[in-house]
Amino acid sequence: MATLTAALRRPAEYRLRIEGMTCASCVGRVEKALLKVPGVDSATVNLATEQAAVIAGPGVSLPLLVSAIEKAGYTAQAASAPASAAAANAWPSWAPVLLSALFTLPLVLPMLLQPLGVMLMPSGWVQWALATPVQFGLGWRFYHSGFKAVRAGAGNMDVLVALGTSAAYGLSVYLLLTLPEHGAAHLYFEASAAVITLVLLGKWLETRAKHQTTDAIRALGALRPTNARVLVQGTERITPIAQVALGDLVVVRAGERLPVDGEIVTGRSHLDESLVTGENLPVAKGPGDKVTGGSVNAEGVIQVRTLAIGTETTLARIIRMVESAQAGKAPIQRVVDRVSAVFVPAVLGLAALTLLGWVAAGAGWETALINAVAVLVIACPCALGLATPTAIMVGTGVAARHGMLIKDAQALELAHAVTVVAFDKTGTLTDGRPSLVAVEPAAGTPADELLTLAAALQGSSDHPLAHAVMDRVRQRHLAVPAATDAQALPGRGVQARVQGRVLQLGSSRLMQEQGAQPGALQSSAGRLQADGRSVSWLMAEAGGTWQVLGLLAFGDTIKPTAYPAVQRLRALGIRTVMLTGDNQGSAQAVAQALGIDEVRAELLPADKAQAVHALRAQGQVVAMVGDGLNDAPSLAAADVGLGLSTGTDVAMEAAGITLMRGDPRLVADAFDISRRTYAKIKQGLFWAFAYNVLGIPLAALGLLSPVVAGAAMAFSSVSVVGNALLLRRWHAATADPLEPANPKPKDLP
Repeated sequence: MATLTAALRRPAEYRLRIEGMTCASCVGRVEKALLKVPGVDSATVNLATEQAAVIAGPGVSLPLLVSAIEKAGYTAQAASAPASAAAANAWPSWAPVLLSALFTLPLVLPMLLQPLGVMLMPSGWVQWALATPVQFGLGWRFYHSGFKAVRAGAGNMDVLVALGTSAAYGLSVYLLLTLPEHGAAHLYFEASAAVITLVLLGKWLETRAKHQTTDAIRALGALRPTNARVLVQGTERITPIAQVALGDLVVVRAGERLPVDGEIVTGRSHLDESLVTGENLPVAKGPGDKVTGGSVNAEGVIQVRTLAIGTETTLARIIRMVESAQAGKAPIQRVVDRVSAVFVPAVLGLAALTLLGWVAAGAGWETALINAVAVLVIACPCALGLATPTAIMVGTGVAARHGMLIKDAQALELAHAVTVVAFDKTGTLTDGRPSLVAVEPAAGTPADELLTLAAALQGSSDHPLAHAVMDRVRQRHLAVPAATDAQALPGRGVQARVQGRVLQLGSSRLMQEQGAQPGALQSSAGRLQADGRSVSWLMAEAGGTWQVLGLLAFGDTIKPTAYPAVQRLRALGIRTVMLTGDNQGSAQAVAQALGIDEVRAELLPADKAQAVHALRAQGQVVAMVGDGLNDAPSLAAADVGLGLSTGTDVAMEAAGITLMRGDPRLVADAFDISRRTYAKIKQGLFWAFAYNVLGIPLAALGLLSPVVAGAAMAFSSVSVVGNALLLRRWHAATADPLEPANPKPKDLP
């Protein structure tokens, strides 16, 4: 019952697709509407993805959230629901733009030809007939959206467009009716029609550009096969992927994509994992090796035992992480949100001041109104709202394509400012597959006995050192005694009862804590540690004291990519630190070989986290890179945590960025894409503010016509999104642009 009660109290996450948002002001209004719903803890709305992410407690339901959004003047539905009929319109998306342009061209063309002495201006009533369908037919969307915004007590871009074009259209109708004999020279139908056409063109181009920002998600989704070839009683059966169960044997032929995560049972092949891990070369796989759904089987036939299906597969988790990062809001966006909240009211106030100022200056109502219209039209909150999310969408998508999964927008933004990178050693900078290089027993203990007792303690462990011990035992064909009451000693070692004795196997720190004396083995241990070996001590309890039975020394191999990774970070001006639970000698040897600036060894998991906190207290922006369970606290403590997917799930969950390959060079790549993405965000915001800061005064001073103002407004949004799309050309330093290493994979029938 307690478990059920806790589950009911646990906050739930809702994702909604929202239709009708046009600018940053819309985003702010939807967020406010959602946050007013009792029980909603947080709400984040993304203009680029047109989605909202809501965290809410008990008592909040999807219909309640949808109702709140609709009261704010928009339509909403679950993100997983099919698109509405309006979104799935049979008309091509470019049709309204083309139709509006056909009506507008006869109005604008004579203005362009007039300086050349060509007079083709149609009569006033013809101009009215051409402009009216544009104003109230193709431009009806601006009235509809603007009315809903005003009814909700707010404003958006559509309010500005509707007011500006209506003023130009209304003034033209007034002049046409009151000055029929010479009104044609003073009509502004072309201004209202051209502004609507240009805004429609800008929104179409913007939508197309935003569609390209989600290419990464679509590419990842395309990796999921729809069917699997399941082996049932020796017979292959084509089965829908949704019906594949854990433990099923799946047959994958050459050229096919793996439909599930699993472990190879029979067969050998090379798998192209490029679109999943960013590895541009096929990887050799054989029996016992783990494989990832979405990879391409390059050759031969393999049988895979299913270990994960549906939402638990690596590919599904990757897609969720990318979607979450793209839907998130970067900290810098808060500045934009504050500006957007007052943007439309401020522009309306400036337009009113422009109108009154020109009238007071004696320019006449006609000139004053046209200049006020230009102010309304050039103001563009769209660019402000799109600058940050589009850059984040493109940046996270490109990063995922190169094997770096960025969990949230905050991690992406913070990564550009990192000044110190703290590395774990084993499995991060080294291969993490140490071998047993020395077995030195104490006096009175046979070497084989020392080895078998150590193996007994390590029998149930998945630690790399345990694998090294078990490998040596199997090579020597030694019998391993049974162990009972086994328990881990976090950060120190392991304890168990073997053959009636309580034994411990662990670090020098554990030996010191137990008060055991190494005796003659002290010199051997010092020599081995000076050579960069990790030393573990086997001890037995006797009469309340601990006696050393011997030591085991392990050697690990530095990853070939570790040295260039550290040098790249140094070139970026980033200091490197090693935080490891290993002994000082082993850690120092690795650090010297790689050129790491600082070493802190023999650390427990809590010590690593404390070291990270200490670095942050010095004013450093700290990134932690690790792969193990003991790295999770320090990954969470860092400003930016980078977990290797070759490590534990706990490490990946604690990290803000997951590196899909155990290649430390990806750390520098992650910082590089972060810096470039943040640069695009700043560039986008600069141009978005610049358009308004420069354009609005020029319009107010009468230096911009409404047509030019409309073109500038449309261009501002398109240019901001287009600039963000340039990130797609980014290349990781670790590999060439990802292209499948094999022909296009086959899907099952």
